[in-house]
Amino acid sequence: MSEIVALYPGSFDPFHNGHLEIVERAAGLFDTVVVAAVRNPQKSNPLFSMEERQNMIADSVTHLNNVKIVSISTLVVVVAKEVGAQVIIRGLRAVSDFENELQMAQMNNKLSGIETLFIPTSSKYSFLASKLLREVSAYGGSVADLVPSPVAMKLDEKYQL
Repeated sequence: MSEIVALYPGSFDPFHNGHLEIVERAAGLFDTVVVAAVRNPQKSNPLFSMEERQNMIADSVTHLNNVKIVSISTLVVVVAKEVGAQVIIRGLRAVSDFENELQMAQMNNKLSGIETLFIPTSSKYSFLASKLLREVSAYGGSVADLVPSPVAMKLDEKYQL
């Protein structure tokens, strides 16, 4: 039986516990999970560079031996083919996420034939959004219990808390 590789793309700016939960669950389902930090042209002024995001993700998933980290600035389906992924993973926080995610999944399937698997996050993380975490951190609020510890340290450094 051949190895099944899943690709989990996202901007991850910053990577939070909701993202980590999706990676952990996917790592239990697939032989290899490739987490891809995406340079999203629709999201201007990222807080962290691509290298910083890759490093924070890598530091957050050291307990998972079947997870690899890459960064991309091209179509997700191109990277999926490059890493040999048979499936794209997308996390869903709420029903409101579904419409946009479904549209992307259908486009990706049309372009490449690769299927998308939606994994709903648990209710304890359903409110998390990187945008909110950046905002809370910028105003001096603590998000330490909402992000992996390597990310909390980087946020503290970024905002000099």
